[in-house]
Amino acid sequence: MNIPYQIVLASNSPRRRELLGGLGLPFTVRVMDGIDESYPCDLPTHTIAEYISKKKAAAYRQTMADGELVITADTIVVLGSEVMGKPRDENDARRMLHQLSGRTHQVITGVTLTTKARQSCFSVTTDVTFKQLSDEEIDYYVRKYSPMDKAGAYGIQEWIGYIGVTALNGSYYNVMGLPVQRIYEALRML
Repeated sequence: MNIPYQIVLASNSPRRRELLGGLGLPFTVRVMDGIDESYPCDLPTHTIAEYISKKKAAAYRQTMADGELVITADTIVVLGSEVMGKPRDENDARRMLHQLSGRTHQVITGVTLTTKARQSCFSVTTDVTFKQLSDEEIDYYVRKYSPMDKAGAYGIQEWIGYIGVTALNGSYYNVMGLPVQRIYEALRML
């Protein structure tokens, strides 16, 4: 695939780097600190991730060079009407995993592709179901894997995903943090 832009991944996530790298396209990583990721409290949950990815894109747009395409993304976990971001500490991670245990939740990733001339935004939703997790399984996972940097306090590609996920409806890679199939399609349309 011939992309007429220099692709910049605006993310510090090793998972996102790995996933975008899987497309076989050259890209660089650029990370800006201090981007405000807040959102209005009355925003519908299904629009939050895309809203935040657009905010991130706006911060990068100011420093973009001609010929660059910046990819920003944000992933949230939604259980019912509760939005689960990254846990504050181990106790918060345990609380989140107890809430997800034995239930189905949604993982929503918002993605924004930005050039100097235009912008394309979309979000992808995946339903994930966990078995009933024991206290021991949750404690082991939180201690061993320290999921403080993950929305919903888990990484599907880690131990908890191996033993806990009983069903998945949608993109596995979206749950990891980057819906690469949709990104590939969006890049092909440039």
